[in-house]
Amino acid sequence: MSDSSPNPEWFQRALAVRPGEGEVKVEGARVHYLCWGERGRPGLVFVHGGAAHAHWWSFIAPLFPEYRVAALDLSGHGDSDRRSAYPRELWAQEVMAVAEDAGFEGAPIVVGHSMGGFVTMATAAEFGAELAGAVVLDSPVRRPDPEAEEGAHGRSFRNPKVYPDVDTAMTHFRTVPDQPSSLPFLLDHVGRHSLKEVEQGVTWKFDPVVFLRATPRAAHEILPRVSCRIALFRAENGLVTPDIGEYMYELLGRNAPVIEIPEAYHHIMLDQPLLLVTGLRTLFADWEHSLPRDRRG
Repeated sequence: MSDSSPNPEWFQRALAVRPGEGEVKVEGARVHYLCWGERGRPGLVFVHGGAAHAHWWSFIAPLFPEYRVAALDLSGHGDSDRRSAYPRELWAQEVMAVAEDAGFEGAPIVVGHSMGGFVTMATAAEFGAELAGAVVLDSPVRRPDPEAEEGAHGRSFRNPKVYPDVDTAMTHFRTVPDQPSSLPFLLDHVGRHSLKEVEQGVTWKFDPVVFLRATPRAAHEILPRVSCRIALFRAENGLVTPDIGEYMYELLGRNAPVIEIPEAYHHIMLDQPLLLVTGLRTLFADWEHSLPRDRRG
């Protein structure tokens, strides 16, 4: 493709790696996931944010070819079933069920963004002995995740509208929080995968009940219980400000790297995807060749 194409070559190559699909049942709900790479390799599980879905990672996952990678649709999102309620502890069970089903060699690393970062914290607290590590991407622990705030007080998620066609729906697609730096071809990719057909046209896949969940356990109760390796990524212009990063670092016993992605806003994979991949690759290489410190010691 010529240099004038709006889609860069790395993105085209990533999407050319077609994912497999799987599903597991967790507490009566079908949980759908995408997967890349050969079974029997070390595992990565990617966890999306609120109102998002597995395809937020489908241009990121193929850039880890040495791993078997899974990206799930949490219940209430994407192509997974809906529930009457969505406690984070149940989402953590879904993460672990996908990890068990995906065919990894050894314990996996879980990576979660925004609301998915809080799910990752809960997973690391409840199942840390079964994980090789956890990575939290711009999840601010002193305030609710931005999608939950919008769901509780804003209008974006309360009553998903029906549109006559995909192109009309896409004129209304935006991220929460909105950001000036998202790459248009990535916004288009995640937006189009956010829609499903209904009788009157198309509408968004997420369940608005997701944002009516009860107040979750506070981070100061969860983070000290994490027993596996954990790393915190913050976007330079994101929601995890330096003081929040320091607070999280203290809660983790000053035993976790805090890594900043320069020029990034909250949705790091939408404006600085290659910097995010570089940061994760560097972290994983270090973890692969170093011994973890005892988090409980």
